[in-house]
Amino acid sequence: MLLPVCRGILKRAVHTLRISIGTGFARPLSTNDGVPVGLADAETIFALSSGHGRCGVAVVRVSGPASATALRRMAGVTHTLPPPRTALLRSITDPESKEVLDRGLVLWFPGPNSFTGEDSVEFHIHGGPAVITAVLQALGRVPGMRPAEAGEFTRRAFQAGKLGLTEVEGLGDLIHAETEAQRRQALRQMSGELGRLYQDWSRKLKHCLAHVEAFIDFSEDELIEDSVLNQVDRSVFDLQAEMEQHLKDNRRGERLRSGVQVVIAGATNAGKSSLLNTLCQRPAAIVSPIAGTTRDVVESALDIGGFPVLLSDTAGLRDSVDLVEIEGVRRARERVQQADLTLVVVDCAHVPSDAQQAAAFLRGHLSSVLPSQEQPEPQRCLLVLNKCDLLPEDERHKLDRELKRVRGLPAISLMSCHTDEGLQDFLTLLQNSVKILCGNPLSGAPTLTQARHRAHLQQCIAALAQYHRYRDADLALAAEGVRLALTSLGRITGRVGAEEILDIIFKDFCIGK
Repeated sequence: MLLPVCRGILKRAVHTLRISIGTGFARPLSTNDGVPVGLADAETIFALSSGHGRCGVAVVRVSGPASATALRRMAGVTHTLPPPRTALLRSITDPESKEVLDRGLVLWFPGPNSFTGEDSVEFHIHGGPAVITAVLQALGRVPGMRPAEAGEFTRRAFQAGKLGLTEVEGLGDLIHAETEAQRRQALRQMSGELGRLYQDWSRKLKHCLAHVEAFIDFSEDELIEDSVLNQVDRSVFDLQAEMEQHLKDNRRGERLRSGVQVVIAGATNAGKSSLLNTLCQRPAAIVSPIAGTTRDVVESALDIGGFPVLLSDTAGLRDSVDLVEIEGVRRARERVQQADLTLVVVDCAHVPSDAQQAAAFLRGHLSSVLPSQEQPEPQRCLLVLNKCDLLPEDERHKLDRELKRVRGLPAISLMSCHTDEGLQDFLTLLQNSVKILCGNPLSGAPTLTQARHRAHLQQCIAALAQYHRYRDADLALAAEGVRLALTSLGRITGRVGAEEILDIIFKDFCIGK
């Protein structure tokens, strides 16, 4: 009876070494009171947490073991600390001279029930530069305190297990959100929905790895049934399919986070710069009747219906002997290749009046502007027929009516940047196209928002393919594929624990007891 026990103990030690080396990730160790090791003796940090500049109220945050000391020495708290998360009006004083610096609110957040998991204090003071500077200098004179480094409060929250990496990224995106759709996406990610999806995949992969490792090490003792590997096969196949589907999002979340790249392109003197100025509602680009005025890329960030757009005006596409214009055309074509959405601007006067001839002309024009896309996707291109005010009204309506009947062309908008005729219809088309490219951040499964998420998930899928490749030939190499997949997921969430895999092995199979 002792032999299986000894063998189980020995193999558990081997598992610990193997898996620890394989993953390279571990959760923060905890003390008995739940405070992560390394944070209990951390330095106390402080910083201005609200925006810089004059404002009505500024918030100075303190986090670390000396937070209570700062509260006592600067807010006149002499005996019992105030109730947690309760605002108290106090005089803020210099800890050495006892000079009153300001009168404001103080809040006490004892760890671990704080943002960072440590004891924390917030001073809500008046937002004048002199007041803020005086309070920060006074905090620097409290023993054991130093100014915080960039992002250090959030880093401590992550180390304390208060936030996962995806939630940290969501918090950063929320702070930098400039449009309504960006705010919604960031708030959804900060709530942990994306992290929970990846953690669920990690949990399933841990079970798969634990079962494969158990089969490798204990199947000879007839403690593990052969059907265990069949269950792992199904789980790995299903997970791989889920991840591949997750990646088929057309980069909606990444576009929403960084902005949709919208490029205005077309021939010279078609009104591209006028369109840029009309959308920006300011003279962002020089407009003149001289063809080829724009030589470089002119950019402007816009909010289109709550979605972020980076709008680029480019040089007119034509053959030239001017070296500067040749470089401008090269940059224009490069931007078109990189664009999420291209606004192809055409002078209405150049469009034939006959519908069939007009359709052929526009197809030829599209192929010259978009050489790599003979039939562009409808949501990736809009045709803007500018200067429609120069056409007779009946001819304009006829052209608009007949072109809408032609199939195989992107959405077409007749408009005039000079008179704003047709502008509202064009804005509706543009907003719908941008919305399709970004999607609704509140509906469906959470989307990828970072390029690093995509890279690690692609590595994870490649590692799972390794499991299938070596499943019958070498089970140890197959297990290594699952381990690499788990590591790739851990690099997204920041959480992979070797001990968790051991717990599953010994809990599910009761080996070595």
